[in-house]
Amino acid sequence: MTKPTSDEIRSTFLEFFKSKGHAVVASAGVIPRNDPTLLFTNAGMVQFKDAFLGEDKRPYTRATTSQKCVRMSGKHNDLDNVGHTARHHTFFEMLGNFSFGDYFKRDAIAYAWELLTTVWKLPKDHLIITVFGGEAGLPADDEAREIWREVTGFGDDRIIGLGRADNFWTMGDTGPCGPCTEIHYFMGDGEPDLSRFNQEPASDGAGWMEIWNNVFMQFNRAVKDGPLVPLPAQSVDTGMGLERITAVLQGVRSNYDTDLLRPLVDRAAAIGGQAYNGSDSEFDVACRVIADHARMTAFALAEGITPSNKDRGAALRSVMRRAIRFGYLQGLREPTFDKVVALVIDQMGGAYPELFQHRDFILSQSRAEDVRFRETVPTGMALLEKFEGWREGPDGKKVLPGDVAFDLHATYGFPFDLTEVIGRERGFVIDEAGYATAREKHSAVSKGEGEGSPVSKEERVRVEHRDVLAKVGPVEFNGYAKEVDEARVVALFALGDDGSLSPVDSLPTGARGQVVTSRTPFYGESGGQVGDVGVINAGDSSFTVTDTQKPLHGLVVHVGTVTAGSLSVGEQVTLSVDREARQATRRNHSATHLLHWALRKVLGAHAQQKGSKVSPEGLRFDYASTRALTDDEVARIENLVNDEVLANLPVETEVTTQAEARSRGAMMIFEEKYGDSVRLLRIGRESVELCGGTHASRTGDIGLFKIVSDANVGAGVRRIEAVTGFGALELTRRLSSTLQRAADTLKAPVGELTARVEKTLERERELQREIESLKRQLMTGGSGGAAEVTALAGGNHLVLARAPMGDEKGLRELADHLRDKHAPAVVVVGATTAEGKALIVVAVSKEATGTYQAGKIVGQLAAVVGGRGGGRPDMASAGGPDGAKLDEVFARAHTIVA
Repeated sequence: MTKPTSDEIRSTFLEFFKSKGHAVVASAGVIPRNDPTLLFTNAGMVQFKDAFLGEDKRPYTRATTSQKCVRMSGKHNDLDNVGHTARHHTFFEMLGNFSFGDYFKRDAIAYAWELLTTVWKLPKDHLIITVFGGEAGLPADDEAREIWREVTGFGDDRIIGLGRADNFWTMGDTGPCGPCTEIHYFMGDGEPDLSRFNQEPASDGAGWMEIWNNVFMQFNRAVKDGPLVPLPAQSVDTGMGLERITAVLQGVRSNYDTDLLRPLVDRAAAIGGQAYNGSDSEFDVACRVIADHARMTAFALAEGITPSNKDRGAALRSVMRRAIRFGYLQGLREPTFDKVVALVIDQMGGAYPELFQHRDFILSQSRAEDVRFRETVPTGMALLEKFEGWREGPDGKKVLPGDVAFDLHATYGFPFDLTEVIGRERGFVIDEAGYATAREKHSAVSKGEGEGSPVSKEERVRVEHRDVLAKVGPVEFNGYAKEVDEARVVALFALGDDGSLSPVDSLPTGARGQVVTSRTPFYGESGGQVGDVGVINAGDSSFTVTDTQKPLHGLVVHVGTVTAGSLSVGEQVTLSVDREARQATRRNHSATHLLHWALRKVLGAHAQQKGSKVSPEGLRFDYASTRALTDDEVARIENLVNDEVLANLPVETEVTTQAEARSRGAMMIFEEKYGDSVRLLRIGRESVELCGGTHASRTGDIGLFKIVSDANVGAGVRRIEAVTGFGALELTRRLSSTLQRAADTLKAPVGELTARVEKTLERERELQREIESLKRQLMTGGSGGAAEVTALAGGNHLVLARAPMGDEKGLRELADHLRDKHAPAVVVVGATTAEGKALIVVAVSKEATGTYQAGKIVGQLAAVVGGRGGGRPDMASAGGPDGAKLDEVFARAHTIVA
């Protein structure tokens, strides 16, 4: 029988659940949207969290996905194990089916069994089921056990009860939770041995392997360690790793032998010039590491994550460098990682078109990081060569302190295992305990351990908003067509100084609070656009709106202060948006879309949006890039946008399906979450994006677009700030005024200002060079004859000199001069700064460094002036607060070197 491909397996899964009434939902990005608790999307349910919590109403109650996931820690995904086992991965696809208050245990179990045994025809005697067997006061899931008996005909020898660690799922200390049931498949040879279940792990390619987990969310825990309360709407969350089920259906022991990974493994092996044998040899492990990490690299880069030292960028860099390092240790001295990444794109771009779309960016970044890693090798080698703080181990071997080895890794990117390899070659070992301590300390600092959790107050506010939404229903937003409307006050909150909320029936004059109305023309902050401002009136009463927020899907709250009279729940009010602020925001928001289009036109598809803020004052746009815009690129981007503005083209909106919007090439932001029904916005001739914000009616309304700045805001992310309309006019006036004032100061016409500035700066540079020349003459000529020279043993000399001015660069030049003049010599030069501090430089001739070490000498001299110092054996410097003790410094120098 022909073995199915991984593409066919993925398609079969999705089509099966589609036939059961599930909506096929596209994979979310590997960057989770609005979830600061996660670095990466690590499970299929992540994009549905709000739906499970009841905070987001979807147009479907059952869904199925194949979700791109990244995991770098946990039960099945310890990074250090990737490559050493058959199952560990950093990137994988999670097949899942989900029910949001629709079907529950009986249907979920029946669907799973039908797909596995009827569609995929897995032998039933190779399957075992686990259910929650009860623990610590939590009842056993007898309901699931009984359903499995009915569906499968199995007895309790194949339906096994396990504890909370294996078969009870929680979202956290609080929130939805419930028992789960897992399906395991026997991967070994011969007849399945039930007695070996839970005794022989399948991670080595034999024994029993978990292939599908069904989580039944039926309880809610309101407080940590509190009682479990049944949920009003019970839900299902399932997950099955595509790599695992592919291994099963293709009849291979290892995920790395499936068609998902084996071509990548073989590409890595071919680059290394050897055959892959699937063994535990260092070469085969390296091939598996490179194959797995190439997949994570491709998908992370496709979403605009770039290697850095922070957050997701740091995680990506650690994965990329681990792959590159494994190759390097197998003798791959030239950059080759991008060749495996290229195959990932070719292999998976059909299922995930973003890989094709960002191919050039993915490959350039992969190669650049490969090159950067190789540049760290000589740096690390040089640092080890110069290191002087070796310790002696019990066996007489040199020991590299653990904190130094960690600093090589954390600061310079020099891997621990590469340091170990060099140690074996050079005869030193690493203090591994010290390394672990340094790593843990660094990790604690990075995570901010010891700080209190800030979530309690925010969670209380969220509960208040959730209760109001449940009570009054969603607030209708009609602000696309209106700026003034009438509505009824349905809820009021008093706002405390600490940000706390209290539901109230009325707000008196001077009270700060939040107003919820039955409908509103006010836009609540979302999608990067700030909330509207304006006023709410009721007769003689007035509430000034300073912000509008959308804390939950369907809830709009007006934030502000009662400036006259009072407001009460049930009152009819008139809501008036500040028209001038709204119009300015509309101009800036439409310009943001045109900027995004122009950026990608000039820089390429990799210049993805990473964030934005649109307000009446201007716009801020974050985009993926590793370099600044050139002046020419800025001009081209401005010209493209302003060409669209001057054409005065219509801004068109329509509501359509997400699938239709994709087919029409609409830009979608990975971090954003879109429903099935979306608002499609076309601005000008080519800009097509999904957006729920307010916009200009025609491009001509923007008036003028001008970039103010382009700055780096993080690894691989830059920020453009720009203005439009009257903001652009005011910027032009300010720049013109500044130019005129500068021209007046330099007594030159504005048109000749650049030439006059360049001439002035060149004259300044000439004068600075003259000053430096005079200083050198004064330092070397003036002190050369005044230096005190003392003969030392072995033909060496001690040279002491007091410099006339406190300038470390000058002191080093003087020390160099005296060392050359009196070689072989130990030179000590001192000076007092204008602030009364001491500066000391010690220089030792190369032929004298065997006897005298500049770094050690300067350390002792620094103590005299109350300071510290250090440096190389041939040149070192120090400083201290007590510049009056230079005579003591020179006397001490005699003592040290005599």
